[in-house]
Amino acid sequence: MFKGTYVHTIDAKGRVSLPAELRNELLRRSDRPATLTNMYDHLALFADDEWKNYVAKLSGVNEFRMERQALRRFVIAGATDCTPDSQGRILIPPHLREHAKLEKEVTIAGIDDRIEIWDRASFDQDRLRTREQFREISTEVSKIGT
Repeated sequence: MFKGTYVHTIDAKGRVSLPAELRNELLRRSDRPATLTNMYDHLALFADDEWKNYVAKLSGVNEFRMERQALRRFVIAGATDCTPDSQGRILIPPHLREHAKLEKEVTIAGIDDRIEIWDRASFDQDRLRTREQFREISTEVSKIGT
């Protein structure tokens, strides 16, 4: 399981160091390249099996739903292979840096089956919004069940 929150700096070439705990878990899960892609307002880094599971879930939705087509186009077309270098850094391509508005400080968060990469200010704002609405959010989530 990926977990924890870390603040790092992205360099001028678009490289950011993955925290050792997350990097080791990523490498433990697969010897194949991970996949980095855009999400709503951040990026997601998936180990190979989790990426395949995520794509399978998207593929399982009725193919005639325009929302499914749009989401698949957005997430899958934006995806790229991503392997940490010998110093534990990953390269975030320009189109993904632009999408997530990554400039200097980034927050890297382990979120169970994936690693999220956010602009630090955006992550902090999202977390504050969640904290303020925690009661309502937890009530809605409890209605979904498992």
